[in-house]
Amino acid sequence: MADHEVATSGAKTPPPATAPSPSPAPASFPSLDGGGAAPAPKNIDFILDIPMQVTVQVGSTKMVIRELLQLGQGSVIELEKLAGEPMEVLVNNKLVARGEVVVVNEKFGIRLTDVISAAERVQQLA
Repeated sequence: MADHEVATSGAKTPPPATAPSPSPAPASFPSLDGGGAAPAPKNIDFILDIPMQVTVQVGSTKMVIRELLQLGQGSVIELEKLAGEPMEVLVNNKLVARGEVVVVNEKFGIRLTDVISAAERVQQLA
């Protein structure tokens, strides 16, 4: 018989007896309601100084490079938006409001006429 072979007597030994395993217990987790304590105040002061990019979009159009290269002083670019339509106010490229252009102290501004609801803003994030 070779070294790697093991002689067997032909009689099979039964597998060792195992004890029955205990049934698993259901998991229990602490309550999330805080045990009836008053909710903690929501303090957002720590984010109030974060800079945001605010853009007022007057309109847009698509051009081919040939048309772009032909532009010069006095050229007019026709936008897709109609005169009198509300301008869009974007914060970090997300629509948050619409409004109309006004002049305040010889500077342009925008008067908000429609602010997007919080639910609609959350949907934009998806």
